[in-house]
Amino acid sequence: MPRDPHPAAPGLSLGVTETMIHSLVHTFYARVRADAVLGPIFNEKIADWDHHLAKLCDFWSSVTLMTGRFKGTPMQAHAALPTITGAHFDHWLALFARTAHDVCPPEAAKLFIDRAHRIAQSLELGVALHRGQMLCPVERLRAEAHAEASS
Repeated sequence: MPRDPHPAAPGLSLGVTETMIHSLVHTFYARVRADAVLGPIFNEKIADWDHHLAKLCDFWSSVTLMTGRFKGTPMQAHAALPTITGAHFDHWLALFARTAHDVCPPEAAKLFIDRAHRIAQSLELGVALHRGQMLCPVERLRAEAHAEASS
């Protein structure tokens, strides 16, 4: 359900629009699906890409335009992936940054990339905690022990 951006939304003054969000999300996840590292993880877990992409558009709309459209539990979804590591987050962020620069004007790309880094850091720390891994500032998320043994 479309909702108007909040007047104080960080993306509003940078020209972020729902059309831009749609373009970024759809371009990025097309690249993710084809990526040798990330593709297998996402393609195994996501059966309905149209639904997932709509949810991700809602997510980024909520983050950059403060529309409040996103309703979901990203931490729970990521915690359920026993093989993801800090390296996966780094790879996702690098691909996201390239895509944001390709799709968005420079200042809007900076906003998306900044928020992506903050969100990835929060997710990585939360998943680590869920796994019983207490990360120090220089440590990164490791795969779960039983997932490492079966790889």
